[in-house]
Amino acid sequence: MINLINGGAFDENLLISHIRDSERDFIIQGQQSCSFAKHTKPQSLDYWLRTNGASNQDTKQAQNEVVAALVETGNFEFVEDLPCPDSNEPCKGIRLL
Repeated sequence: MINLINGGAFDENLLISHIRDSERDFIIQGQQSCSFAKHTKPQSLDYWLRTNGASNQDTKQAQNEVVAALVETGNFEFVEDLPCPDSNEPCKGIRLL
């Protein structure tokens, strides 16, 4: 389990399953300081965390510390230039190893 900074926790194995189900080997970080209803990157880690373990869906969840904790599990690597599935813009994120 990985703890979220703003409360809550999630099982990284569920995230791995989610990424594999997306038919990609990565997920963008997609952190946004906005309410859940106004989030513009529904295929991002931030959005996923808000619906899978966050205590408060209206708070940014995919902080750099959470990404670092995921990398520390040995299941992911940090990548700076991933294609955002929502905007096609280059984004930071994590890739499965």
